[in-house]
Amino acid sequence: MNIKAEPKTFSPKLLKMKGISKKTVEEHLKLYQGYVNKYNEINEKLSQLTEEDYSKANQVFSAVRSLKVDLSFAWGGIINHEIYFDHLGGKGGSPEGDLLTQIKKDFGSFEKYKMDMKATGIAARGWVWTAWNQKEERLFNYLGDAQNSFPVWGAEPILALDTYEHAYFIDYGVNRAQYIESFFENLNWDAVVENFQSVACGDGEGDGCGGSCGGNCQCK
Repeated sequence: MNIKAEPKTFSPKLLKMKGISKKTVEEHLKLYQGYVNKYNEINEKLSQLTEEDYSKANQVFSAVRSLKVDLSFAWGGIINHEIYFDHLGGKGGSPEGDLLTQIKKDFGSFEKYKMDMKATGIAARGWVWTAWNQKEERLFNYLGDAQNSFPVWGAEPILALDTYEHAYFIDYGVNRAQYIESFFENLNWDAVVENFQSVACGDGEGDGCGGSCGGNCQCK
């Protein structure tokens, strides 16, 4: 099987954001392309593993272990950046409708959601996600220290904040807090709402959740 990822094309509005420079975005997109390239390279190497390679699989070091770990890192780099770039280039503000209702339900208020998100962003070493917990039927924020660290089973991210230094160092140096402010000021909440509807309602159309909302679909 020939497995090959293709890079996405993102909105040109990414290059015209306030507080996140064109230079930062251009360099950041190069890193995204690198994850796509490496993912494809790793899959090619996996397809070439021999019976001897499989027989030498080892938890300390082996070709199988190295490639499998690196595959998860490269794939995480692709998906995380696609979520991130897909919902930037907007006008900030706050979400509307069912997403705002759900945020108020799970965090108390939109302001408390942002407070939690910002603090989690300062505490993270790589990424922060707002995700929908399918089993608990709620939104929550969690962090990762790498592209592939700290997965939460049954959680679907609807928003991703890159807190690696490359996302902000050109513009803000060590001032990550100000970068996070700019991130919120450039969010396209319509894209986040669409992500929420897709994971909380199943079909992204608001017609029903197929059971994931426990019979009380958030998007009706």
